[in-house]
Amino acid sequence: MIRSRPHAPEDRSRPPVFGLRKVNLALLALAVVTIAAGYVLLGRGSTVAAPLLLVLGYGGFVPAGLLVGFRRTGESDSERGE
Repeated sequence: MIRSRPHAPEDRSRPPVFGLRKVNLALLALAVVTIAAGYVLLGRGSTVAAPLLLVLGYGGFVPAGLLVGFRRTGESDSERGE
């Protein structure tokens, strides 16, 4: 007979995977939507809105999604001013 191990409660003290939090994932999702919209408009012949959306997505939302809340190794909340 196979015994299942008791379900351990989720450890909420662990850091997020790859250091990405909900805000990071939201910004990266916004980047994907913005970039996709830029390519759709580019395919329809837009010469103003498409490049603006692409620059905003690649130059704004992607870096923001990766850097928001970034902590250097060993840096505490008090050192960051939080």
